[in-house]
Amino acid sequence: MTKTKGGLLAALDIGCSKVCCFIARPGNDGRPQVIGIGQQASRGIKNGTVVDMAGAEAAILNAVHAAELMAGETIERVIVSLAGGHPASSSVGVQIALNGHGVDEADLRRAFDHCRQTHGLKGSNGGANGTAGQAGNGRQTIHSIPTAFTIDGNRGVRDPRGMFGDRLGVKIHFVTAETGAVRNLTTCIRRCHLDVAGYVVAPFASGLAALADDELELGVTVIDMGGGITSIAVFYEGSVVFTDVVPVGGDHVTKDIARGLSTSLAHAERLKTLYGHAMVTDADAHETIEVPQVGEDDEANARQVPRSLLVGIVQPRLEETFELVRSYLEASGFDKLGGRRVVLTGGASLLPGMCDLGGLILDKQLRIGRPTRVQGLAEATAGPAYATCAGLLIHGAAEDTAAPGKSPAIPQTPESLFGRVGHWLREHF
Repeated sequence: MTKTKGGLLAALDIGCSKVCCFIARPGNDGRPQVIGIGQQASRGIKNGTVVDMAGAEAAILNAVHAAELMAGETIERVIVSLAGGHPASSSVGVQIALNGHGVDEADLRRAFDHCRQTHGLKGSNGGANGTAGQAGNGRQTIHSIPTAFTIDGNRGVRDPRGMFGDRLGVKIHFVTAETGAVRNLTTCIRRCHLDVAGYVVAPFASGLAALADDELELGVTVIDMGGGITSIAVFYEGSVVFTDVVPVGGDHVTKDIARGLSTSLAHAERLKTLYGHAMVTDADAHETIEVPQVGEDDEANARQVPRSLLVGIVQPRLEETFELVRSYLEASGFDKLGGRRVVLTGGASLLPGMCDLGGLILDKQLRIGRPTRVQGLAEATAGPAYATCAGLLIHGAAEDTAAPGKSPAIPQTPESLFGRVGHWLREHF
């Protein structure tokens, strides 16, 4: 169950730069209506992984408390974004004989169980939220999403139930993460007296919030540019078919500025926000900016430098980020499947000129993605930095209503003895 008492949905986006909590009610049109927002500077998180339990716990508690005060409600469970733990993506396809009858739940269950065995998933309940399945090698299954069905080799089947044929083909996209990283994050959340309703990898959630229906269907790549990492997701035919993580983010740009201009991290972040640009222009050489020197309290000692020097530090790091994204996509084989459309989300994507630079390196059409599938967001929280948190609400709402990227649910094998006996009788008689 993803909903808390009173039918509320709660989402918790734990990033390297901020922790954000949204509380929402189901809207009349099926879109979540946000009624509470809480935000806190992130602590204890590095590259999406918990490195300081006490600091992460305090940031989570403060963000959730602020959202609860605004909503006037108390939440019990949250849907959580996952960017750390080195998420890895793989797809497994199998075919089973139908023996002349129409496809039913038992056939789907057989096909999904074969996929799990092929993937090496221990246990039978590696559900779509992924909190139950252990993938082995110290990794945990976060998502197991049906991405394609075929009947006798015919593609494009959305829901095979009730259809006739000789063979049913199923392809499932598995996303796994390191078990230790997931358990540490779960422990921090439970210390805040909250249950984890499920994990969703960050670019998947961002895509659910920011993508148009045609983009989901025709193919698109989502690049979520966070503080510590940049994550990637490829969507095709309404499903996410590939995810990966690049270990470079907006914080690396800030540190480059701090080192290159001999200023503090706080001043470097401010300079990046006010004067940063993804590409150097001729006008930058004629504009000067004041750079406070690290360790100097007197503003009179601030150094005057041309803006081109600042942009000259920013641009190489962003070029490196996009080149890494391109190499990851090409190595995966999903570069062409995502088409020529790229949607940028995350706080680091707000730097001016980002779409122009990314378009040159990726040779694709880029746009900035904002959360458009939720209601009630103020202008300050309706930007690309909040797409992941909004997407978590959409993913939670999809448990009860149709939503973009929603596939037929994976049937679960009964765990009890009587349940297994009943399942066997229904399947064979």
